[in-house]
Amino acid sequence: MEPIVIEGGKGTVALGSDGVIHLVWKPKVIIDRRASEAAMAMVNEISAGSEYPMLVDMATTESVSRDARAVFSIPCAANRIALLGSSPVDRVLANFFLGIYTPPCPTRFFTSRSDAMIWLKKTGP
Repeated sequence: MEPIVIEGGKGTVALGSDGVIHLVWKPKVIIDRRASEAAMAMVNEISAGSEYPMLVDMATTESVSRDARAVFSIPCAANRIALLGSSPVDRVLANFFLGIYTPPCPTRFFTSRSDAMIWLKKTGP
């Protein structure tokens, strides 16, 4: 499936042929409540009632608002989430989210796309 632009244009969502939902945020994006709600609505829409693992490419994300983080803690069509970043700032943003909010499913931060994909595809905890 071709990536679908999230309302507001801050990223894209696609269900890949690999059976993984790919949520890709634009570089330097500021993720607010509206963007997070639009992204999660698109994730749920393309999933058509099924659950899939999800790779969230948040590399170089500038910031995530408190309201957006709260939205990301609401269960969605993802049954496992890998947060992919590339910088210490990305790691801080991810760890802040994971430390404050309870993710709706198993969630981990990675700096390696291949490690993230291996983890997403494994079964069990």
